[in-house]
Amino acid sequence: MKDKVLDRIFFTAGLLFAGSELWKQWCLTVVVNGGVYDWWYFPFQLCSLPMYLLLVFPWVKNQRVKMGFLAFLMDYTLLGGVMVWAEPSGLYYPLEALTLHSFVWHILLTVIGLAAGWYWRRKGDGNGRDFLHATAVYGAGCLTAVFLNTFFQERGEINMFYINPSVPVTQPVFRQLAPVIGQVPTIIWYALSVVAGAGILHGLWGIRRA
Repeated sequence: MKDKVLDRIFFTAGLLFAGSELWKQWCLTVVVNGGVYDWWYFPFQLCSLPMYLLLVFPWVKNQRVKMGFLAFLMDYTLLGGVMVWAEPSGLYYPLEALTLHSFVWHILLTVIGLAAGWYWRRKGDGNGRDFLHATAVYGAGCLTAVFLNTFFQERGEINMFYINPSVPVTQPVFRQLAPVIGQVPTIIWYALSVVAGAGILHGLWGIRRA
């Protein structure tokens, strides 16, 4: 696959994600909540971040940055697309159409992650630098999530990246850990576990490449 072809595929996927997300936000606000916006569904979760990356992917000229985005898609995005099935309750909405959208969204995330990994095997950096750049993207996402959680929580319940200390932990295993070690340490362990899981995936891609 040529670079320009991949750019077009990813950008088209980004447009599809963005268009469907606008529809979702409209449904949640107008149909479900009677015109009141619910900040819980603000589109900035680990599984929302690929939408933004796909939209800017073709316009990134720095090859190192671009490969970092690619590594994020094949490591963190694939992890999010797969691990959601361990606790799929968050995929269900009051409207069946929104539930279907959520299921299709995460299936497409898995497809995008696999496509990114397949392409990375041909052009990626085998010394781990791409993973460090991908982790920097995840770290930037976490910092942005902290900002959103802090400055918008007065407008309604918000839990971007599921790292808001004011909201009970809901992830399997970690929700049992929170009463034992505390909310903030649990959130830190959760974030580090995401990095570790993405690192394992990156290592597996490297083995496959070899």
